[in-house]
Amino acid sequence: MISLILNNLIRQRVRTVLTVLGIAIGITTVVALGAIVGGLKATAAEILRAYESDFLVAQKGASDLSFSIVTEEERQAIDAREDVARTIGALFHVSRLGGNPFFVTVGMTPADLSTAGVDVRQGRLFAADDEIMLGERAASDLDAGLGDEVELDDRPFEVVGIYRTDNLFSDSGALAPLPALQEVAGKAGFVTVVFVSVREDLEPSAVAAAIERDHKSLAAVEDVSDYSEVDSGIEIMDALNLAISALAVGIGAIGVMNTMAMSVFERTREIGVLRAVGWSGQRIFRMIMGESLFLCLLAAVAGSVLGVVAARSVVLIPAVRSFLEPQYSIEIFVRALVVALVVALLGAVYPVIRALRLTPMEALRHE
Repeated sequence: MISLILNNLIRQRVRTVLTVLGIAIGITTVVALGAIVGGLKATAAEILRAYESDFLVAQKGASDLSFSIVTEEERQAIDAREDVARTIGALFHVSRLGGNPFFVTVGMTPADLSTAGVDVRQGRLFAADDEIMLGERAASDLDAGLGDEVELDDRPFEVVGIYRTDNLFSDSGALAPLPALQEVAGKAGFVTVVFVSVREDLEPSAVAAAIERDHKSLAAVEDVSDYSEVDSGIEIMDALNLAISALAVGIGAIGVMNTMAMSVFERTREIGVLRAVGWSGQRIFRMIMGESLFLCLLAAVAGSVLGVVAARSVVLIPAVRSFLEPQYSIEIFVRALVVALVVALLGAVYPVIRALRLTPMEALRHE
């Protein structure tokens, strides 16, 4: 049976290759997008735990985390709570620096910086408003070192330190004095988020709920699943991933159906001979379904490999590499396999029905 299936597919090499290629492109998109979404979620999770915090607090309903606005009064109120050990008020500012149009600079006060758990690898912490620190990855991308000058929105800053936090988001950006960055961004008196560390004897979730209860305009984000309250980007990417998967199933099923229907039509007399010599309908079913499954499994393997290559190619772009590292979880490849199997089943339905409805006499009379 396996030999017959392979021979049937090899007989129409061009059609087989084109069908596999069409399905593989859909699988490639599913795998690549899944890896990218996984990378974005991993980065989001790193942001939540940045600077040794338990969770972050941001403006509820913000369309993007970088658009969140928290007032200094709100930050001070959170910091003064008895259930909070410490807070770090941070301003996120996105600007072009070097070849990266989405370079993220985080502004905080020297006092907050000293408790943020930043590992200074070279130089020192900033102390003046015209000083800045670069993450190791950012310093490498910008080819900048101690004593060099960088400009944020035409304002010069001297690099006084190179740091490392083992956090992609932080290590690909910079740290600057909060007052200076507020002036550059035009957000005096505001921060983007408040990183919160709770007392050791308390549960972070209980403190987060209490903060949300006392500050109706703020949202406490403990997990990536809570991100939709302050950033709709990940939710949109998840929806897009689902839509792409559905589209891949639809387009792939049509391609497989076309290939298998043509194959059955061209082999009508052959199927009649097989029925006449004793092949049961179940055996005919297994042959056609086997051809469809083989096509789709081959496409799943090719598409998965191409998907990994595509995702790796995306991070060659410096702007993307600064906040994204693709995540290749087993779930992504299982989803690709499921898509391939669904395509195979849907694509073989009509050809199988047509083949099984043929009587041996009708098939043998077919021209």
